[in-house]
Amino acid sequence: MTAAQVIVLATPVFLLAIALEWWIGRRRGRDTYRLGDALGSLGLGVMSQATGVFGALLGVAVYAFAYEHAALHRLPADSAWVWLGALIAYDFCYYWYHRAGHRVALLWAAHAVHHQSEDYNLSTALRQTSSGFLLGWIFYLPLAVAGVPPLVFGAVALIDLLYQFWVHTQQIGRLGWFDRWFCSPSNHRVHHAVNDRCVDKNYGGILIVWDRLFGSFVEEDDAEPCVYGTRTPLRSWNPVRANLQVYAELWRDSRRARSWADKLRVWLMPPGWRPAWRA
Repeated sequence: MTAAQVIVLATPVFLLAIALEWWIGRRRGRDTYRLGDALGSLGLGVMSQATGVFGALLGVAVYAFAYEHAALHRLPADSAWVWLGALIAYDFCYYWYHRAGHRVALLWAAHAVHHQSEDYNLSTALRQTSSGFLLGWIFYLPLAVAGVPPLVFGAVALIDLLYQFWVHTQQIGRLGWFDRWFCSPSNHRVHHAVNDRCVDKNYGGILIVWDRLFGSFVEEDDAEPCVYGTRTPLRSWNPVRANLQVYAELWRDSRRARSWADKLRVWLMPPGWRPAWRA
């Protein structure tokens, strides 16, 4: 069974969880849903799954090729330690992929889709890019070189992805010791916030310890409520525009840049960087 098939099978569970979160929010007087935004997020999720079929084929093909021709040692797929180690290693690679997605403009152009919602709820978890597969596979090639079998890689990637669904909620508060080790709703709310202290923080997928180790952790502050969205609001429910907005901005500024070096830097520097003529 492929990852795409698992996601399809899990979709009723996702929708039930979204309905339950909405009901709980209404009961508490803390409804975090707007119909247009939620439908926009779900539409982007459907579009992402459609393009994800091709993305999965590309990722699996590249990973399998690297495993066959570059693996230093082939690890046994029937070892529990290999599975546990692969999950931790995958999460480590995901941390750097996620961090690069916020610090490299070309990667942000894909990842920005997930952050465009100005609401924060479980429907936001399904709001995914349709172009992330183009470059995302690069960050996981070290696992192939280390000898993680493709079957194990695919399974732990799915586990990492599914885990991240539940942390997109405002209905679960602090979780004590859990918040210190794992990506939790509290930690991930910070990641989605555009408050100055929160920008580019808390990248962890399952484990938050990577952020603590590499200086990108910030704790949620009840005295400063999180404000969600992106610094440049989308102002549209159109899923095509959502996927292309940042790419279009980069393309326009790259064309107008005066030197070839600046044309390239527009795509590779952190989001928001522009040549001197745009400063």
